[in-house]
Order: sequence, then C-alpha cells, then structure tokens
Amino acid sequence: MTAERSYTVHDLPLSERPRERLLKLGAEAMNTMELLAIILRTGVKGDSVLMTSQKLLSEFGNLQNIAQASVAEMCQVRGIGKAKAIQIKAALELGKRVEDPDYKPGKPVQTPEEAVKSVQSKLSGKKKEHFYILCLNTRNRVNDTRQVSIGNLDSSIVHPREVFKDAISSLAAAVIFVHNHPSGDLEPSADDINLTKRLIEAGELLGIPVLDHIIVGNKGYTSLKSRNLI
Repeated sequence: MTAERSYTVHDLPLSERPRERLLKLGAEAMNTMELLAIILRTGVKGDSVLMTSQKLLSEFGNLQNIAQASVAEMCQVRGIGKAKAIQIKAALELGKRVEDPDYKPGKPVQTPEEAVKSVQSKLSGKKKEHFYILCLNTRNRVNDTRQVSIGNLDSSIVHPREVFKDAISSLAAAVIFVHNHPSGDLEPSADDINLTKRLIEAGELLGIPVLDHIIVGNKGYTSLKSRNLI
C-alpha cells in the first residue's frame, strides 16, 4: 500500500508561495494565513505551513485572539511548538510597538495615565465598550494586556471567571481594568461600580489584587480608585 503523500509549500507554483508573493506584491496584499505562514516558516509531517497557519486561525478565530493567547494555549494546535509560539508572540508584540512609538518595555505602571496610555491605541474610536485587563508582575510592569469583552459592560458579558482566567494564565501579581465609554461620558455607572466590586472580591479570593478600574472617554479618563469608589 502506497503511503499518502504529504504536501508542503514547495509543491505550490513559485508565484503562489507566501514569501515570493510578498516580495512581488508587498505585505499589504497578503492574507493573514499567508503572513502567519511566513513567520512560522515550516509545517510538520502531513501538514504544510499554510495548513498549520489555517489551523491556528481556525482554533482562535482571528488574529486578535491569537495575540491574546498564551504560548501554552498556542501549543495546543498541531504544528505549533514552543519556538513557533514564541515567534508569533514576538512578531505581534512588534506590531503593537509600531502603533505606540513611545512604548517603553518594562516601564512600571505607576499612575492611571500610564495605564491608559498602554491601551489608548486599542480604544481609540471604538463604537462599542471594550474591556481590557492589564496583567502586572511584582514590579508593576505590564506582562500582558488582554481584551476580555466587547459590548455593553454588564455582568453577563464581563464575568470574573473569564477575567481572572487571563490573569492566572499570565501569572499576574496584580491587575488593572480599563474600559471605554463610547459616549465620552466619564462618569462611572452603577454597573461599573458593582462589577468592579465583584471583581475585587474575586481577586481577593485568588490572591490577585485589583489596583484600579479606569474608564476612558474621548476627552480623558476616570480612575475609580482616585475617586475613592473602590
């Protein structure tokens, strides 16, 4: 019985290979799967690098979810080992730093303004509420920033279980929450305050303190801690 042949990117015509297409057409003409394939470089036995990229996108749904995934979570996808997951994390982090040229790696977050600045580009111009968690290490440096939810901020969308799942996987010593009010109103709602209290209680049980919850509008921000609301 003849073994089934494994196809690789080299079986494609030269003009259809991701690297050659990028050289000819430019990076902006490439789809996400092809760009991921260029970063990954090689597939595994039975799967081409394009198939591995497709599986990664299928598993996480989109590039934003891949960016928020941990190395361990990415390694659950066939063909993605620790080295490839690290390559992806590094590439996506470089993309974030292009968006924020003033980014200072390893700088401690000491004020609400610094916390807001770390996610400002993600919240700018959004028409729905986006809730982010900043995962800090023991020196108050941001280890990870993750989007928890999109939509109206209420207990059914932002659940402590989902919030602290991200904090735990990022080995956070403490967390700061940031979300936007698309209306521009900087006044915390009753739901904002009640949710924050629930999250603080959950953090206390897990040993992960909540340092602040910040509301961002188009003309500034409000720190619930500074307002003595938490």
